[in-house]
Amino acid sequence: MAASMKMFHLFSVVLVVLVLITGLSEVDGGGECGMANPEREALKLASCASATQNERAPVDRRCCAHVKRLGKKPQCLCAVMLSHLSKRPGIRPMCAMSIPKRCNIADRPIGYRCGAFIFP
Repeated sequence: MAASMKMFHLFSVVLVVLVLITGLSEVDGGGECGMANPEREALKLASCASATQNERAPVDRRCCAHVKRLGKKPQCLCAVMLSHLSKRPGIRPMCAMSIPKRCNIADRPIGYRCGAFIFP
């Protein structure tokens, strides 16, 4: 039971991040993340699961490190945030979009439009 909940949270986080990154419209990931696939990048965000569901939840340092790396290319971060994986139940897009700010990433994409969302 605990393992299935962890897996659910992992997929939820990945989906939220992917949805937020790719936008609300369909995006095929053709180059937003270079050679990496946004869906695969989203899977690496399992440590962000609780942070995508509650804006007051602490953000795991591994999550922050991965989001910081993705944030160097705002179009990639957006593709990941808006991916199919990030559309899973339990993921709150606005919570996911606040992760770069909550991680205190100085060079985060403030004001970058990602689908219907704007990074705070």
